[in-house]
Amino acid sequence: MDLHLKDKVVVVTGAAGLKGSIGETIVQALANEGAIPVIVCRNDRGFGYEKELQDKGIDALFVKTDLTDPLQVAAAAKKIGEKYGRIDALINNIGVNDGVGLDASIDDFMWSLKLNLVSFFAMTKFCLPYIKKVQGTILNIGSKVSLTGQGATSGYAASKGGVLGLTREWAVDLIKDNIRVNAIIIAESWTPAYDTWIKTLENGEEKLKAIVDKIPLENRMTAPQEIADTCLFVISDKSSHTTGQFITVDGGYVHLDRSLLTS
Repeated sequence: MDLHLKDKVVVVTGAAGLKGSIGETIVQALANEGAIPVIVCRNDRGFGYEKELQDKGIDALFVKTDLTDPLQVAAAAKKIGEKYGRIDALINNIGVNDGVGLDASIDDFMWSLKLNLVSFFAMTKFCLPYIKKVQGTILNIGSKVSLTGQGATSGYAASKGGVLGLTREWAVDLIKDNIRVNAIIIAESWTPAYDTWIKTLENGEEKLKAIVDKIPLENRMTAPQEIADTCLFVISDKSSHTTGQFITVDGGYVHLDRSLLTS
């Protein structure tokens, strides 16, 4: 299916993670559709991804940015706007499940909010003039933690709950500008970060099996590519009458009846 994303300028935050991370996978999927991916991230890995894409003849840009610093976020948006004159889609993807729980300091909690929630507001605020120019779209990446809780991660849970709140708020705010705003909710997805976490556990393989066994559809984790494919559909004009929605890509992990697991 042609998603009509060719030559569309799509900004993805936090997209300079390891190969196979959700942000990096989204960037590769955009490139495959002929879009212009713009990576906004603090990791120098982004320079390598930019060169890799440009070597393939793809117009790509990496803007090194600490997303917790509003001044750097404003500068990044300005640089993108000056280069392309518009932003067709913004995908707020940055997120770190940092384990800031009730035993953490207030400063740590505030830092978690700054990274996982305030960065969404800042990036959207400063990119908005360029999004309005083309009646673009905004997509926020959420987490099942905001709906289910997890334990020992108050900062991340609060942030991701806030992300869903902002999604609906912005959909209302921007409907007059014909700008759609939606969120993708992710549960258990096999990423490099997930693999690293499992390996830190003493009983990692047992824990992994216990998690996978609780995913109703096919008893498997969601592949980052499946998340990327959904993202591309939601920002495309094939999803032109969808706004203010939370789209859960999780094999039924959050919402389906647990009785399915014993059938």
